[in-house]
Amino acid sequence: MNGTAIQTLNLTRQFGSLKAVDGMTFEVPAGTVFGFLGPNGSGKTTTIRLLLGLLKPTAGSARVLGFDVASQPDRVREQCGALLEHTGLYERLTALDNLHFYGRVWHLSAEERDRRIQKLLTDLDLWDRRHDVVGTWSRGMKQKLAVARALLHQPRLVFLDEPTAGLDPVASAALREDLENLVHEQGLTVFLTTHNLAEAEKLCDLVAVIRAGQVLMVGSPDELRLRAGSPQLEVVGRGFSEMLLASLRARPEVRSLELRDHHLTIALSDGVDTAPLVQEIIAAGVQVDEVRKGKASLEEVFLTMMEEQQ
Repeated sequence: MNGTAIQTLNLTRQFGSLKAVDGMTFEVPAGTVFGFLGPNGSGKTTTIRLLLGLLKPTAGSARVLGFDVASQPDRVREQCGALLEHTGLYERLTALDNLHFYGRVWHLSAEERDRRIQKLLTDLDLWDRRHDVVGTWSRGMKQKLAVARALLHQPRLVFLDEPTAGLDPVASAALREDLENLVHEQGLTVFLTTHNLAEAEKLCDLVAVIRAGQVLMVGSPDELRLRAGSPQLEVVGRGFSEMLLASLRARPEVRSLELRDHHLTIALSDGVDTAPLVQEIIAAGVQVDEVRKGKASLEEVFLTMMEEQQ
């Protein structure tokens, strides 16, 4: 699928004196996983509600799949799936009954419902539990079923608002893997908000970092690391003395350093030769197990950007 799935221009939503969304301009190419990253209260959920036509902009505009969100909200929602803060599941019904209900809401034929339900539940490893009452399921299983609900009518675009929030690491990893497989198989566009920066780094083709309702930067995870991150030297070993750490901090090429659990991370200026640093660490008597060079993680870039905006 080619083209632009979402396009906003100075999109703004004000509640009294508060600008929850403040002049946002960005594009989401069709067929991509677009991560929308920001701290609590930064405007992520309000933006989704604007893009789904559930709220009207105070100013600016947005088009989703070619439809204006203010004047054509019904057309937008016909083409989209959404998993917001609530799963939208009926816990006294079975998984099968839940999806058949939503299939009828979307006017799918009985044959199409059967086909889609079996495929989605199979892909999400829930088919054998289809006759279970949903209220007896774990939170992770409910989230998987909610994803199936959002994808049932084969939308061109799906909004996922913190889909792994509150899940344990195993359930989060399982849902993330399922999402990745579904996205690649179906080629749909995903607008994803998440607090999990490692999740965004693995899933997203593009990422927008927002704060206080404003977009700070948009790019691929690699581009953000290059533009906002710094080169790093990571040294794993034992025997880091305070004298050595003070000496390293005093070097002009060292921007910052952190020692945690025998793991020393040094943020450097661009183009630095790291050999003298390694030599100094070894000469100071550190028992070095491993040395790695690399770029800052997306999480480190995100935290740096948040600190710069304070």
